[in-house]
Amino acid sequence: MSEPVQNDEARDIAEVPAVEVITTVAVHLMSAAAVKLGLSDDPEAQIDLDEARKLIIALAGLVTSSAAEIGDQHARPLRDGLRSLQLAFREASPFPDPIGAGPGEKLTGPVN
Repeated sequence: MSEPVQNDEARDIAEVPAVEVITTVAVHLMSAAAVKLGLSDDPEAQIDLDEARKLIIALAGLVTSSAAEIGDQHARPLRDGLRSLQLAFREASPFPDPIGAGPGEKLTGPVN
Protein backbone atom coordinates (compact mmCIF):
# COMPACT_ATOMS: atom_id res chain seq x y z
CA MET A 1 0.00 0.00 0.00
CA SER A 2 2.88 2.40 0.55
CA GLU A 3 3.89 2.30 -3.12
CA PRO A 4 0.86 4.27 -4.41
CA VAL A 5 1.45 6.92 -1.73
CA GLN A 6 5.06 7.29 -2.87
CA ASN A 7 3.91 7.65 -6.46
CA ASP A 8 1.41 10.32 -5.42
CA GLU A 9 4.14 12.16 -3.49
CA ALA A 10 6.53 11.95 -6.44
CA ARG A 11 3.86 13.29 -8.74
CA ASP A 12 3.06 16.10 -6.31
CA ILE A 13 6.70 17.16 -5.94
CA ALA A 14 7.12 17.00 -9.70
CA GLU A 15 4.57 19.77 -10.01
CA VAL A 16 6.35 22.09 -7.57
CA PRO A 17 8.66 24.67 -9.21
CA ALA A 18 12.32 24.46 -8.19
CA VAL A 19 12.28 28.00 -6.80
CA GLU A 20 9.53 26.99 -4.38
CA VAL A 21 11.44 23.92 -3.20
CA ILE A 22 14.63 25.97 -2.72
CA THR A 23 12.89 28.76 -0.80
CA THR A 24 11.00 26.26 1.36
CA VAL A 25 14.21 24.47 2.32
CA ALA A 26 15.89 27.83 3.02
CA VAL A 27 13.03 28.91 5.29
CA HIS A 28 13.27 25.62 7.22
CA LEU A 29 17.02 26.13 7.68
CA MET A 30 16.43 29.72 8.81
CA SER A 31 13.77 28.68 11.29
CA ALA A 32 15.90 25.92 12.75
CA ALA A 33 18.92 28.23 13.06
CA ALA A 34 16.79 30.90 14.75
CA VAL A 35 15.58 28.37 17.31
CA LYS A 36 19.15 27.21 17.99
CA LEU A 37 20.15 30.86 18.48
CA GLY A 38 17.41 31.33 21.07
CA LEU A 39 15.33 33.62 18.86
CA SER A 40 12.12 31.59 19.14
CA ASP A 41 9.13 32.31 21.35
CA ASP A 42 9.77 29.10 23.29
CA PRO A 43 11.30 30.04 26.64
CA GLU A 44 12.42 26.42 27.11
CA ALA A 45 14.50 26.44 23.91
CA GLN A 46 18.18 25.94 24.56
CA ILE A 47 20.78 27.95 22.69
CA ASP A 48 23.08 25.63 20.78
CA LEU A 49 25.66 27.62 18.85
CA ASP A 50 27.35 24.53 17.39
CA GLU A 51 24.07 23.42 15.80
CA ALA A 52 23.25 26.98 14.74
CA ARG A 53 26.64 27.28 13.01
CA LYS A 54 25.98 24.12 10.97
CA LEU A 55 22.54 25.32 9.91
CA ILE A 56 23.80 28.79 8.96
CA ILE A 57 26.63 27.32 6.88
CA ALA A 58 24.18 25.03 5.07
CA LEU A 59 21.86 27.98 4.48
CA ALA A 60 24.73 30.10 3.15
CA GLY A 61 25.67 27.35 0.72
CA LEU A 62 22.11 26.99 -0.52
CA VAL A 63 21.49 30.71 -0.85
CA THR A 64 24.77 31.59 -2.55
CA SER A 65 24.70 28.66 -4.96
CA SER A 66 21.07 29.09 -5.97
CA ALA A 67 20.76 32.89 -6.07
CA ALA A 68 21.49 33.22 -9.78
CA GLU A 69 19.03 30.44 -10.59
CA ILE A 70 16.08 31.64 -8.52
CA GLY A 71 16.32 35.33 -9.38
CA ASP A 72 16.94 38.40 -7.28
CA GLN A 73 13.32 38.80 -6.15
CA HIS A 74 13.56 35.41 -4.38
CA ALA A 75 17.24 35.52 -3.42
CA ARG A 76 17.21 38.98 -1.79
CA PRO A 77 14.97 38.07 1.17
CA LEU A 78 16.92 34.85 1.68
CA ARG A 79 20.21 36.78 1.74
CA ASP A 80 18.69 39.27 4.20
CA GLY A 81 17.51 36.47 6.48
CA LEU A 82 20.90 34.78 6.28
CA ARG A 83 22.69 38.01 7.16
CA SER A 84 20.37 38.54 10.15
CA LEU A 85 21.16 35.05 11.42
CA GLN A 86 24.89 35.59 10.94
CA LEU A 87 24.70 38.80 12.97
CA ALA A 88 22.56 37.12 15.64
CA PHE A 89 25.13 34.33 15.85
CA ARG A 90 27.94 36.83 16.40
CA GLU A 91 25.88 38.59 19.09
CA ALA A 92 24.98 35.31 20.85
CA SER A 93 28.54 34.01 20.85
CA PRO A 94 30.53 34.60 24.05
CA PHE A 95 33.69 34.62 21.92
CA PRO A 96 32.67 36.01 18.51
CA ASP A 97 34.51 34.78 15.43
CA PRO A 98 36.67 37.36 13.68
CA ILE A 99 34.85 39.22 10.92
CA GLY A 100 34.97 37.04 7.83
CA ALA A 101 35.32 33.82 9.84
CA GLY A 102 31.77 33.52 11.15
CA PRO A 103 29.37 30.81 9.98
CA GLY A 104 28.86 30.99 6.24
CA GLU A 105 31.08 34.03 5.77
CA LYS A 106 33.48 32.08 3.55
CA LEU A 107 30.53 31.87 1.15
CA THR A 108 28.87 35.25 1.70
CA GLY A 109 31.80 37.47 2.53
CA PRO A 110 32.30 39.33 5.82
CA VAL A 111 29.21 40.31 7.80
CA ASN A 112 29.36 43.12 10.34
